[in-house]
Amino acid sequence: MDFSAVIVAAGAGLRAGGDAPKQWRLVAGKPVLRWSAEALLAAGARELVVVTSAADAGRAEAVLAGLRWRRVDGGVERIDSVRAGLAALADAPPEAVLVHDAARPFVTTAHVAALLQALADAEGALPALPVADTLKRADAGRVTATVDRSGLHRAQTPQAFRFDALAHAYAAWPGGPATDDAAVVEAAGGRVVLIPVDPRLAKLTYPEDFPMAEALAAAAAPATTARITRTGLGLDHHLHPLEMGRKA
Repeated sequence: MDFSAVIVAAGAGLRAGGDAPKQWRLVAGKPVLRWSAEALLAAGARELVVVTSAADAGRAEAVLAGLRWRRVDGGVERIDSVRAGLAALADAPPEAVLVHDAARPFVTTAHVAALLQALADAEGALPALPVADTLKRADAGRVTATVDRSGLHRAQTPQAFRFDALAHAYAAWPGGPATDDAAVVEAAGGRVVLIPVDPRLAKLTYPEDFPMAEALAAAAAPATTARITRTGLGLDHHLHPLEMGRKA
């Protein structure tokens, strides 16, 4: 299925700490944003639109140097940034579009393939993990209820949509915040399905997430890096005369 991708990278990322927003920080020596950009292009994205703040235009150019992509200015809210990304694709719309958070660096070609396959009978598809922890509702630090977790999932990105369905859903959106794009399509009556996924798509949100990301990158390295072992024989060209008592 023909698809393009939008990476949303206009946020400030303040909760992650550090001296720069999380999308510009390094994981295993590579900027977080570049991980996703490389992966989506490798998976076959026809176009890649990266949405950043206007102030970060130069930084984006440096981080994504050598890749095939284009940048647009983001808005105040995430929903505004996604709209800007979709508008950039509207002149030659793809059949499908993937919308991805820059702070999830470990998307793979397999994730993309599964999402596109799920669009065969749905307007949208997203990766999600079932909630495993017990959920508590609280007020001012005091537990007020235990929430039934059955049927609950943690939504992740990239989220995939038929381009026309997502564009029409955003046009019909009544306003207000939306924490993900699936919610916009759901509100317009679109069918959105879940695909199972692994925890590697977790979002980098807090300072402690970065050491975990480094560990994940290190664990993946042996599978993606070819190792070649070479052996050889050497010859000492110096002649050593035989002497009594001398060791060989």
